[in-house]
Amino acid sequence: MSSASNVTSESPGTPTAVGQAVEPAAGASGSGPKPGRGSSDAGLRAQGVAPKRRVEVRGKVLTGACVAVVAALVVALIVMICGQGVQTFTKDGVPFSKFLFGTAWNPTRTDADGVPYVGALPMIAGSFSVTLLSCLFALPFALGSSIFVVEVAPRFGTRIFRPVTEVLVGIPSVVFGMIGLYVIVPLIRSIVGGTGYGIMSASIVLAVMILPTVTSLSIDAIASVPESYREGSLGLGCTRWQTIVHVVLPSALPGILTAIVLGMTRAFGEALAVQMVIGSGGASVMPTSLFKAATTLTSVITMNIGNQAQGTLYYDALWSLAMVLLVMSLLFILIVRLIGRKGSVKND
Repeated sequence: MSSASNVTSESPGTPTAVGQAVEPAAGASGSGPKPGRGSSDAGLRAQGVAPKRRVEVRGKVLTGACVAVVAALVVALIVMICGQGVQTFTKDGVPFSKFLFGTAWNPTRTDADGVPYVGALPMIAGSFSVTLLSCLFALPFALGSSIFVVEVAPRFGTRIFRPVTEVLVGIPSVVFGMIGLYVIVPLIRSIVGGTGYGIMSASIVLAVMILPTVTSLSIDAIASVPESYREGSLGLGCTRWQTIVHVVLPSALPGILTAIVLGMTRAFGEALAVQMVIGSGGASVMPTSLFKAATTLTSVITMNIGNQAQGTLYYDALWSLAMVLLVMSLLFILIVRLIGRKGSVKND
C-alpha cells in the first residue's frame, strides 16, 4: 500500500488515529486574548509595583532617620563636652599652657599669680604610661595566638580559642579590677616591695582586658591575607615560618596596627579597673616610677565629678580633662582611618 493511504485525516475537531481529537488552532477558532485582558494585567502589575515603591521609600526614610539620630548624638556629645571643657579657659581665665603642662592639681588653691592649680600633665602622663605599657604586654601574646590559630591550628582556633576570647570580652571591668587588687597588687608587693599599687599593676590588668580585642582583630587581619600569597611563597621553596614572617605578617600589618590602636583606645578610656589598682587616692602627682602610685585622666574624673557643684572651677576643670580624653579618642580614630586607607591603597 502507498504511504498516502496510511495517513489519517486530521481535521480540526476530528479524531486522530489513536482516538484523540486535535484541538483547534488558536488562530483558526479566533479564541485569542479576550478584549480588555491586557489592560487588566497592566493594572494588576501597577497595583503590585506601587506597594513595592512605598516599601522602598519607607525603608529609606527609616534607615535615614537612624543615621540622622546617630550623627546628631555624636555631634551633641562633642559640642557638650567641648562647650563645658573650654569654660576653664574662657570663664575661669586659666591659661591653656598651664592647664596642659602644669604639674600641680589642686583647683581649690591658687598660686602667687592667682591662677588655680589645674595642671593636667600628671594625669596625661599616667594615662599614656598605662596605655603604652599595657599594649606592650598584650601585643606579643595577641600576635602569637593569632598566628597559631590561623596558620597552625585553624580548627582549634574556630572551635575553642575564639569562644574563650569572647568570654573574656564579656567580663565586667570591675571583675578585672578585683582580680588585680587581690592578685596582681600583692604579687608586685612581694617582688619589688612597696604598696604594690602603681602603673605596673594597672598596666598588667589593662593588658588582660585589651587582649581579646587585639587578638580578635589580629586574627581577622592575618586571615584576610590571600591564600595565593602563601602558595606563591611556598612554591618558591620558603618554609611555613618564613612565609609567615616575610609574607603573611607584612601583608597583614595595616590590620594589626589597627588592632593595636583600638586596644590603646580601649585602655586609654578605662576608669574603674585602673582606679582600683593604680593607688592614686585622689592625689595627682607626676609618675616617677612604675611601682609608685599615679593618676590617670579617667580616675580623677570618676572620683571627683560627683562631688563638685556645677559652675565651679573644679567642675569646669574636670570637664576640661574629659575634653582631653575626647580629643585623644578622636586622634586614635583618625590614626585607625589613616592606617586603613594606606592599607587599602597598598593592597590595590
